[in-house]
Amino acid sequence: MKHTIAIVGAGISGLLTARVLAERGASVIVLEKSRGVGGRMATKRVGDAVVDQGAQFFTTKDPRFSSWVEAWGARGLAGRWPGSTHRWIGIPGMTAIGKHLATGLTIEREHKVTAARRHACGCWELDIEEHGILRAERLVLTAPVPQSLAILDAGGVILDETLKSRLQAIRYHPCLALLVVLDGASNVPVEGISPESGPLRWVGDNVKKGISPQVPAAVTLHASADFSARHYGLPETEVSALLLEAARPWLAGRNVVSSALHRWKFSEPRSEFGEPCVWLPELTLGFAGDAFGGPRIEGAALSGLAMGERVASHLLH
Repeated sequence: MKHTIAIVGAGISGLLTARVLAERGASVIVLEKSRGVGGRMATKRVGDAVVDQGAQFFTTKDPRFSSWVEAWGARGLAGRWPGSTHRWIGIPGMTAIGKHLATGLTIEREHKVTAARRHACGCWELDIEEHGILRAERLVLTAPVPQSLAILDAGGVILDETLKSRLQAIRYHPCLALLVVLDGASNVPVEGISPESGPLRWVGDNVKKGISPQVPAAVTLHASADFSARHYGLPETEVSALLLEAARPWLAGRNVVSSALHRWKFSEPRSEFGEPCVWLPELTLGFAGDAFGGPRIEGAALSGLAMGERVASHLLH
């Protein structure tokens, strides 16, 4: 079956692009290489605990994004961080937003796109690992830019050299995220803490945040960009030992009941493209994501909304 639009990536950019287009009546399919949706708006179960492992909260400034967030709040999918007037969280975890946005969309999970070819007829042919070939009239790439470029390179797609150079210049910070369940209460402040120096950039307790009442403490530790880059390839046991030592002041001497390490290779873009999205009508190809709209959840969302509007406008011609 040939779809009107194929979107690679089911993070918030890809999901909002898909929602805008589906609401305009387009035939859209979203291809996601992992088992879940939402990208870095991810929630994981560790033992008996529920832990936000990626983005910890989001804020709103732009009215377009604010209207979506208010709608999520009205449905009980989002709420304020305890004691905060500007931080929003997903309820019962950050992944709730992605799951809600995915409702009613055609999404193929565990479908890793390895190559994209554009034929003379103007259509796209996508190679999907272990799932054969999918064809579409238009293609939107919302995965991290290095992954998107690799997909195009594998299919022999030639981009304008100036554009390609700008896209190739986009680099990302990695982030090592250690999720820790304790046998007693932590010393982490309700609002979490961002240490000014050292291996950690964020320490947050998901119990105090209100999403994991099943255990005494469930702590998310995010390593700094520098620490993550230098230690990314180390075994989990070594990374865990280093981060637990750095977090000792907030763990109150509690014992670790269970833990899990997640490696975010493309956690945050180091720089931005300068435009909310890129649409190439001559190739019927688009790029969107946090490297275009901005590194926060709001930026990624606005990029997806902009991409949806650009492609929808193209459908009218």
